[in-house]
Amino acid sequence: MRNFEKLSDQELSVLLVKSDNGAFEEIFNRYWSSLYSAAFKRVKSHEKAEEIVQDLFTLLWSKRESIQIHTSLAGYLFTAVRYLVLNDIQKESVRESYKVSLGQAQEFDNSTEDTVLLNELKRNLQKEVNHLPPQCRSVYELSRNHHKINREIAELLGISEKTVEGHLTKAIRQLKVRLAIYSAGILILVLSLTGV
Repeated sequence: MRNFEKLSDQELSVLLVKSDNGAFEEIFNRYWSSLYSAAFKRVKSHEKAEEIVQDLFTLLWSKRESIQIHTSLAGYLFTAVRYLVLNDIQKESVRESYKVSLGQAQEFDNSTEDTVLLNELKRNLQKEVNHLPPQCRSVYELSRNHHKINREIAELLGISEKTVEGHLTKAIRQLKVRLAIYSAGILILVLSLTGV
């Protein structure tokens, strides 16, 4: 039986590409703790850091046969964690700005005119969402209405996270174009609320 602890990172990488479970386990044991620490330093959350490192190892195993490590294994893993952290921070930022804009929408003056305009905008948005292609619409609604993250959407719909990102990009682009005619109404509403 092979003693994986004595193998170099390069040897482990070669065995990983060949789907060797023992090599994967050794990489996991060798790097989990330091990758977790690197993620935690940036996200300041034990749960998030754990989730990011778990995602990394899940990706590492699922993409093992096509992985090309041009630097060292450690360099590859720490770079991957950095990208996953940045991706998580970006998603969190989008989520926060969505919450803020939602909060501002709920703080609107309850005057009849503003309420009518807001309801009209919501109706128009929903109408445009209904015109999206079926899978694109499902991804958009799971993301925006049910606050699912890309990984959850991918699992629910049985598609890749990359496909989820593509559908979201397409949906947002189409909605921006189609709702451009309503932007004047939004501007008037915002100006009236800010007293400009």
